[in-house]
Amino acid sequence: MACRIGELVLGCREPEVLARFWCEVLDFVVLDREGDDCVEIGPREGFGGPQPTIILSRRDEPEPGKARLHIDVNPTDRDQDAELARLLALGARPADIGQTGEEQWHVLADPEGNEFCLLKARIDPV
Repeated sequence: MACRIGELVLGCREPEVLARFWCEVLDFVVLDREGDDCVEIGPREGFGGPQPTIILSRRDEPEPGKARLHIDVNPTDRDQDAELARLLALGARPADIGQTGEEQWHVLADPEGNEFCLLKARIDPV
């Protein structure tokens, strides 16, 4: 038996703002709230399904150093260019981490500057 990722925890200044952003990006819903300090989002079927949930936990000060984990997302119902346009309209912005321009992915940042990548390959939404 192996482990499986059940939750990802992301420290942030404004959990509600990032919850709205990531719910739109991933077609997730808010599953739980703990006051103003913590919002858990995930797939509509809730915790324990094939996808991990994301806990957005308030941190007043960013942790020092570069984040060691980032999220990669794949389009499901449109091509990469259309999904890029959608993500930018939601508040993502391009992030420069030294790409050459030849990559098959786009590096973006969420509204708080957390980097994530939009990959080229489409995958099944389930």
